[in-house]
Amino acid sequence: MSLNLTGRPSGFSDTGLRRLRDVLTRHVESGRIPGLVALVSRGGQTHVEALGTMRHEGGASMRRDTIFRLASTSKPVTMAAAMVLLDECRIRLDDLVETWLPELADRRVLRRPDGPLEDTVPARRPITVRDLLTSTFGLGMDLTAVGTPIMDAIFERGVFSQGASALAEPDEWMRRLGTLPLMQQPGERWQYQISHDVLGVLVARVTGQSHESFLRERVLGPLGMKDTGFHVPADKIDRLPPCYTPNPQTGEFTVWDEAVGGQYSAPPAFQSGGGGLVSTVDDYHAYLRMLLNHGMHDGERVLSRPAVELMTTNCLTPEQEAARSELARNNVHISFGQGQHGGWGYGMAVRTYRGDYAPIGQFGWDGGTGTSAYADPHNGLVGILLTQVGLSVPAPAQLIHDFWTTLYQAIDD
Repeated sequence: MSLNLTGRPSGFSDTGLRRLRDVLTRHVESGRIPGLVALVSRGGQTHVEALGTMRHEGGASMRRDTIFRLASTSKPVTMAAAMVLLDECRIRLDDLVETWLPELADRRVLRRPDGPLEDTVPARRPITVRDLLTSTFGLGMDLTAVGTPIMDAIFERGVFSQGASALAEPDEWMRRLGTLPLMQQPGERWQYQISHDVLGVLVARVTGQSHESFLRERVLGPLGMKDTGFHVPADKIDRLPPCYTPNPQTGEFTVWDEAVGGQYSAPPAFQSGGGGLVSTVDDYHAYLRMLLNHGMHDGERVLSRPAVELMTTNCLTPEQEAARSELARNNVHISFGQGQHGGWGYGMAVRTYRGDYAPIGQFGWDGGTGTSAYADPHNGLVGILLTQVGLSVPAPAQLIHDFWTTLYQAIDD
């Protein structure tokens, strides 16, 4: 156990870290998780475990610098680009987005979310920047609504894809989005995913740079996140494992995306803020430490303190929060139990009730490729777990659960 400057204990107990390694090892040895890299930090102490192999049939071992597809764990990082623009007053919370995104002007809204696409009413008001930042602009992914006309249209028109590289270039993507009615009135209901992709286009149009270029210049570069981006260059591709989506019935490993020649081996036409990043545990650690440090990194300010506070505070109304919690709790057979936090800030979940070992105020998010990254201001804790197994089966979600359950026991002050 280490001590901080006040003489109070900080960090983790040796026994707790051994137990954490044992639990992670058990998951790898089960055969359901080929490999993983985990990083935990607290009180100046950082501990990393790299276990298993890059491929399920064996071969090269996982390493600390292995690069993983973040999927939705991208959202907290890509949100920072918009927060820089807020800090600089280049956008304002209640600016109308149609100034930069005319495709979203004059919206129509479905009379019923499961109704025909033609049965609409006018939007009660225009969409604002705040609606995008809080994922309440009126359109999003709802796995409980699969098969409804609007969800079918979202898939058919290429507005959502499991692989970011399959999306059209930004102007064409926005054109397709603009052909759809909204599912909900702007600002009314929290909905997942699509708002983050719209934000990436907004950042590009406001700055005149690509989403990635601005994110790298203002966030990734200053934080030293050299292995984070929307694709993996050829000289690093050997550090990217294949991504598997096991068969839900048999558990048999199916390659969803290979490294060489795969979706992340070349720059994509669309830089997806909702799920397109790749990264390493050390890069993501730098980002979460910056948030815990109120926007500072190595004495330099990346985001303002109030911007970080806004991102990491629940912004949902009681009604919106109740609907989000209900969605998570009533559909654990789809989500494998993920998403039960209560609140949502800007780009990330915020714990508003004690539902497991994590305290209120913990913030971060998980990804469908078996990734999880959270920071806990109360304990000064960061935890990051990266795997190459998608959430088509419960195994990666069970691993994530056991990682956090065991990590919190390793705090032994």
